[in-house]
Amino acid sequence: MKIKPIGDRVLVKVEEVEEKTASGIFIPQTAQEKTQIASVVAVGDDKEEIKVSIGDKIMYDKYAGTTIDVDGADHLLLRMSDILAVIE
Repeated sequence: MKIKPIGDRVLVKVEEVEEKTASGIFIPQTAQEKTQIASVVAVGDDKEEIKVSIGDKIMYDKYAGTTIDVDGADHLLLRMSDILAVIE
């Protein structure tokens, strides 16, 4: 499935949460907190408003966006205003 965001929307792929801590302790799925880091997959057509490009790693607002499933992977459809930072 191919999704093309419109306006100031950005499609991002949510990164998987680590299941093991640095010291080797396994964290069960129920205790894991939702990650707020994602990679930009597609951007909308509002070039003046959108400040990220495809491939950028971003941090987004915790309760932002609409969750969608694209080919078995979790993605979010966010507004540009919900993106907090670009990770370099």
